[in-house]
Amino acid sequence: MCGIVGIVGTSNVNQRLYDALTVIQHRGQDAAGIATDDHGRFQLRKDNGLVRDVFQQRHMERLQGRMGIAHCRYPTAGCESSAEAQPFYVNSPYGIALGHNGNLTNASELVDDLFRTDRRHINTTSDSEVLLNVFAHALGEHAGDAPTPDDIFAAAADVYRRCRGAYAVVAMVIGHGAIGMRDAHGIRPLCLGRREDLHGTEWMLASESVALDALGFEFVRDLAAGEAVYADTSGELHTRVCAPEPRLTPCIFEHVYLARPDSMIDGISVYKARLRMGEKLAEKVMRELPDHGIDVVMPIPDSGRTAALAMAARLGVKYREGFIKNRYIGRTFIMPGQAERRKSVRKKLNPIDLEFRGKTVCLVDDSIVRGTTCGQIIAMARRCGAKRVFYCSAAAPVQHPNVYGIDMPSAPELIAHGKTVEQVAAEIGADWLVYQDLDDLIDCAREGNPSIEQFECSVFDGRYVTGDVDDRYLDGLHVQRSDDAKQRRAATTRESDGVLLESSTED
Repeated sequence: MCGIVGIVGTSNVNQRLYDALTVIQHRGQDAAGIATDDHGRFQLRKDNGLVRDVFQQRHMERLQGRMGIAHCRYPTAGCESSAEAQPFYVNSPYGIALGHNGNLTNASELVDDLFRTDRRHINTTSDSEVLLNVFAHALGEHAGDAPTPDDIFAAAADVYRRCRGAYAVVAMVIGHGAIGMRDAHGIRPLCLGRREDLHGTEWMLASESVALDALGFEFVRDLAAGEAVYADTSGELHTRVCAPEPRLTPCIFEHVYLARPDSMIDGISVYKARLRMGEKLAEKVMRELPDHGIDVVMPIPDSGRTAALAMAARLGVKYREGFIKNRYIGRTFIMPGQAERRKSVRKKLNPIDLEFRGKTVCLVDDSIVRGTTCGQIIAMARRCGAKRVFYCSAAAPVQHPNVYGIDMPSAPELIAHGKTVEQVAAEIGADWLVYQDLDDLIDCAREGNPSIEQFECSVFDGRYVTGDVDDRYLDGLHVQRSDDAKQRRAATTRESDGVLLESSTED
């Protein structure tokens, strides 16, 4: 999961790119970057850290230009080195910068192909650099002295032909315009906005509509599956579906957890979808345990709040905020190691004892992944005197890894993998555990846009819509994503970054 932004404006875009990144910071807290085009001169600032820490006044003053792209990252493929921060840049043809949200499932094959056939060198482990080089090579093959919209779309068609997996892309061809691309399945989100001022038309691309809202852009639409858009520096927009057989199957986990509730994705209000999840959960509780005896419903903040509100209303019981969140701690789901996640939970949430004492408490979470966080939360509730603790997941059991840009752990590290609901309840210490039924979860999202025939639900059902994920691929993913592997990579990264710091003066 990452956040991407692109703006072709009529005045300097640096501050607006920064502001947009702060709005979608929830999509990536590991690194951030902004690239701008200052009258044909490329400017770039990127580093590890939160947006507010990466960009100081001296950086913003240097990031001049009326066109730019921005990115905030949390790592899935690749390591945690600052060298992996985006946007990436290549100087040929024209000079191209690119930021990417998603994951290429055939990245390793493409690296070999790019070297052997295209004579291009990949310097990092990031599949985003791979995607950039695929696009750059294709544009160099198609374009002349200056790229036309047809050249841009021909290059995009080559990306769709060669790259498999999930990708939402913003790219910038220096001196010419900005490009947005959404993969042939529309797995990762990307939307388009427009703003008119005295000097002409401005265009904006963003992972979520909330970024358009914050910057005063009018939401135009979501990009279609397999569609590329090109906004040139004169303010003219060109669009074309470039994938041969596109079919929209968006990621349902955006509605469960990833996106902000005030965003609209593919015509679906994330907030409304989460309200429906809470209502469906309440109906399941009443079916399976009519005499539930729940005294109070409490959310696990923040992502469980919307579903908990709707659940309490449907059950006719009190809603209370039993945990207060420290907003200066990052999202534990996207912290890079299990040890770091464990340390962060107690720092992140503090219980209000009186809300638990002597009560049957129903805790509502967006989902359960590893089970580490919810186990600690349940233990906190018991220490505060809760009589019984029920735990409800607004999502179905997460039993399979994600290969499309979400850093789900490998299958053995998922608490629901190969276990019954009762076994999971015992492991996390809950008196009763309720998962959302997958069909109900799909209905909650589809109600917002009935034209969507299928969602990407692989973490729940193990069906990978791109059709190229097999056991061998998943075994390789396990080697990359286990917490042990991440700790080894982190140690290597610290050593290499230390060497870079000693020999570099660039800020």
